[in-house]
Amino acid sequence: MRGRTDTVRTVVVLAVPSGLFALAGLWLGGQPGLVIAVVLAVAASTTLYFSSEGLALRSVQARPVPEVDQPLLYRTVCDLARAARQPMPRLYLAPTHAATVFATGRNPRNAAVCVTAGILTLLPERELRAVLGHELAHIYHRDIRASTVAAALASVILWPAQATWMLPPRRGDTSHGTEDRHRIGGLFALLLSPLAAAALRFTAGRARELRGDAAGAELTTDPLALASALRRMEDGTLRRPLRAQPRLRATSALMIANPFRACGGTGFATHPPLAERIARLEALAGHDH
Repeated sequence: MRGRTDTVRTVVVLAVPSGLFALAGLWLGGQPGLVIAVVLAVAASTTLYFSSEGLALRSVQARPVPEVDQPLLYRTVCDLARAARQPMPRLYLAPTHAATVFATGRNPRNAAVCVTAGILTLLPERELRAVLGHELAHIYHRDIRASTVAAALASVILWPAQATWMLPPRRGDTSHGTEDRHRIGGLFALLLSPLAAAALRFTAGRARELRGDAAGAELTTDPLALASALRRMEDGTLRRPLRAQPRLRATSALMIANPFRACGGTGFATHPPLAERIARLEALAGHDH
């Protein structure tokens, strides 16, 4: 049932902007414009669907991590996958001190788990196993595809705003010209950010993370370890948060918890309060005993 829900959400995330693009083509070019717009929308949606996983991993500069470099990580994920009787996902490492982890992909056979250097340093083995169980639960309960596609769509939507900030100064450009480009970037962000945020909230959020907590705790049989890891990660975020850049704001919806400071990326908030998650996990541990 969850897999079917994820499929419906994926279709909606791709269909809504494609439909708007088609209407724009009809308005601007009549029937020929509509045909061209539909062809372009189908091509763009197909490309986005199959490239969404790679976009999420590239946003944090993740690279495949060899087993020889992280034997504990491989052993832990392999043991959990075996316990769940499911395929083992590919493992990636992001070179950032921010402590987080996320899963991405289209299905259990085409999935990846990305950990950061920061989380490997921050968490002891028991808590690392707990957060990995949370991410594997997302994969095995088939609720990562829509979120992965939505994160990719949000990255594409926010690209014009980001691009205006990355453009090199033109020859003879004055400080006023630079300010104008930054204003244009701010205008793009103001107009397009709500669309990106809506796509992320539609596919991720409170219910998804709470399900991941419960299913991950069931897989690892250790809800208190996940509760302790969330506390430790919250403290780590206060010390070393991710920068709230457009590409990272989109990918943050996939992450186990908000990786920004409380004031960063609030418009893209897709996670329930950590206090609520911890309380639920502690209650779950109480029911187990």
